[in-house]
Amino acid sequence: MAQDQDHKTTDTAGAVDATGADKGRPSALEVIAQNSYVSTAEPMTRSGMNWFVLRVASNKESSVRDTLLRKVQIENMSHLVGRILVPTEKKKTIKGGKQKVTEEKLYPGYVFVEMKLEDDGRIPQDVFFLIKETTGVGDFVGTKGRPTPMKQHEIEKMQLASMKVEDMPQIKLVFEKNEAVTIKEGPFAGYEGTVDELIPEKGLVRVLVTIFGRQAPVELEEWQIAKADEMV
Repeated sequence: MAQDQDHKTTDTAGAVDATGADKGRPSALEVIAQNSYVSTAEPMTRSGMNWFVLRVASNKESSVRDTLLRKVQIENMSHLVGRILVPTEKKKTIKGGKQKVTEEKLYPGYVFVEMKLEDDGRIPQDVFFLIKETTGVGDFVGTKGRPTPMKQHEIEKMQLASMKVEDMPQIKLVFEKNEAVTIKEGPFAGYEGTVDELIPEKGLVRVLVTIFGRQAPVELEEWQIAKADEMV
């Protein structure tokens, strides 16, 4: 993705005023918040732009996104670069009665950039150097110097995962009704049973266990049980 023009850009991303109050513009934090998610009120792709996939260093996805958004604000390039997304999935687990929320990146090693190209399909020179001189950035997916726009179904899938979630995520239980399981922890450790009911709002699984020749329901936290075939 090389270009012939000589150009030097100073990475001033860390120098931007976080409040933005001195110039009456949105603060850097506000710009990042506005462009890190998609909204149902916005078009899937902004006018004149397309979505592209940028390879980045592992575990640098969020820092690359935030740095690029700051640079775009500083250099007044919002007409060339729009939203920059790192789709994630929030998961809630309960262990010992305590809730824990984790956030996992759905596409490790990639950042999705909405931007406008030149008529010949190349990245505008200023945008090219702004992106390439950011720590952790690799190349765009596509031929050298001409990134390949994402297809419509790819954009839809990516944006669905980038919707801002206001409420706490639901627990995603990995078990299914009538599935055979083995209890790993607790007073019934070692017993086998079948899943009778899932209670995701509490992070519980009701398991039917045979005790003294009779089936009895036992409510367990998900981490206390395992699929029967995994314990073999």
